[in-house]
Amino acid sequence: MGDIVNSIFRRQNNRIGYVKLVLAGLALFSVHFFGCQNASELEISWNQVPEILSRIVPPEFPANDFPITDFGANGDGKTDCSGAFKNAIEKCHAAGGGRVTVSNGIFLTGAIHLKSNVNLHITENATILFCNDTKKYLPVVFTRFEGVECMNYSPFIYAFEQENIAITGEGTLDGQADSTIWWSWAGKIEFGASPLNPDQNIDRDALFQMAEDGIPVEDRIFGEGHYLRINFIQPYKCKNILIEGVTIKRSPMWEIHPVLCENVTVQNVTIISHGPNNDGCNPESSKDVLIKNCYFNTGDDCIAIKSGRNADGRRVNVASENIIIQGCTMKDGHGGVVIGSEISGSCRNVFAEDCVMDSPNLERALRIKTNSMRGGIVENIFMRNVAVGEVSDAVIRIFFHYGEGDVGQYTPIVRNIDLSHITSQKSKYALYFAGYERSPISNINIKDCEFNGVENGTKIDHIVDLKMKNVFINGEPAVP
Repeated sequence: MGDIVNSIFRRQNNRIGYVKLVLAGLALFSVHFFGCQNASELEISWNQVPEILSRIVPPEFPANDFPITDFGANGDGKTDCSGAFKNAIEKCHAAGGGRVTVSNGIFLTGAIHLKSNVNLHITENATILFCNDTKKYLPVVFTRFEGVECMNYSPFIYAFEQENIAITGEGTLDGQADSTIWWSWAGKIEFGASPLNPDQNIDRDALFQMAEDGIPVEDRIFGEGHYLRINFIQPYKCKNILIEGVTIKRSPMWEIHPVLCENVTVQNVTIISHGPNNDGCNPESSKDVLIKNCYFNTGDDCIAIKSGRNADGRRVNVASENIIIQGCTMKDGHGGVVIGSEISGSCRNVFAEDCVMDSPNLERALRIKTNSMRGGIVENIFMRNVAVGEVSDAVIRIFFHYGEGDVGQYTPIVRNIDLSHITSQKSKYALYFAGYERSPISNINIKDCEFNGVENGTKIDHIVDLKMKNVFINGEPAVP
């Protein structure tokens, strides 16, 4: 409690009176011990952003370059450069760090495993092209598939328990995924699935059952002979991560997926990938994450914050927290900023501001999706200064009946949502809120928002403490 009061004194710079400080301290005391917040406290919480940003510091690297061509790489787009990447990264790491530089050409490779103090730097005139031979992503590694830990094919770019790692430059990362490889494994006809082609559904169901049965992760072995798709970039249990400037396309599924990571910066990245489950950036069970000035044009959610699925998420039990999203552009996708559905470890303190979202193929601007199989707590979610052109569903959607629906024993909680200065020009709904009668969505504060071109107004079920101030739908004042 003393730390909270001291923090209040510092923020106010001794410019407010003693009585106001005492009242603020009492309010924060109630938040800390009873989990409730009112509108004014939510406004104050935006002041947490500078403090969080002060902890998100991109890693720096020694001024040592290790050109990939010095290790036998050939940029002809045909020569396998896997060994060259491995040797260059090991040499750079052993020398105390620096940049492994990729320039002038198309460099074909299998899995790339980063090590501490290594910056993989791809120049504007270079492409790293990931091959379609699945054996190049063996041996299996410790990973997560849709929120469940397992041993599976390596992601294209992977790091495990490393510190100070980066992927930078103006170059391209191309996964070559299409309906002939990776995408067809999703089991969807539009992405090449057929009775003659294998898909992931049997393996996916088996993995989820292993987690429910408490099978140790080291015994959940997939990889060769199985069909669980891999992520493009996955740092796992890493610290001090920078992903900057690159263009990512044709991913098997999720593109940028930091898991159990801390101090992550993703900025000025362009993601264009329209395959199944092609989420752009999915911080999972990670904290102190900045996603800034990125462009998303995806086949699924642009940004999706996660924290593990069902029993496995509860076993690991690490929340995603302190996620800041600034200045991003969202085009196609299921949602612009999304939380869930793999959210069993909970999520708190998400701040999204100054973004632009607009496409007939973008379904929602802000989406929270969960159910009573997932459980978890989602709280303290803030969005402001977001310009939404067109979305096909609801501008804001909070939905407790996602996926399996209400068939589990882990009732989710969603509370403390603050939305301000959001405008939209076309949507089916402005707001679509559907909680549970036993667990209503609570403490939603919406102010200074204009939702235009709305077909069906709002749909609100099982919500308490909804406040609206200066909110308009099709030019008419909105009523809670």
